[in-house]
Amino acid sequence: YKMSGEEEENAAELKIGDEFLKAKCLMNCEVALILEHKYEQLQQMSDDPTNQISQVFEKSLQYVKRFSRYKNPDAVRQAREILSRYPLAEFELCVLGNLCPETVEEGIAMVPSIKNRGRALDEEAIEKMLTDLSLIKKFE
Repeated sequence: YKMSGEEEENAAELKIGDEFLKAKCLMNCEVALILEHKYEQLQQMSDDPTNQISQVFEKSLQYVKRFSRYKNPDAVRQAREILSRYPLAEFELCVLGNLCPETVEEGIAMVPSIKNRGRALDEEAIEKMLTDLSLIKKFE
């Protein structure tokens, strides 16, 4: 208990501060689409593509591509659409979209806050959400 009245930050309980709760988050697969588009633009703008593209940009692109669960743009859109149907904070949505837990237990272990805050997100709803996500992965 803190005397100042400030709550300690705790991601498991979604106590992450207003700026994070309100921030728009992107899944790795969404960042990958944006960076790939930018990469193509940079290559078209320069005779020597290596001139325009920094090492940080290259490494960032490699990272998000490597850790993207969904590769094609339709799958990325569908994943966002499925997760948006549920009462999730942006932070929770992105963690679930990035990690794609396979079971309810895994989902709750990765994002404990989805079981908190009295939301209408019972285990059945979590299971449906994870099943829908895994179907996208199968048909990609």
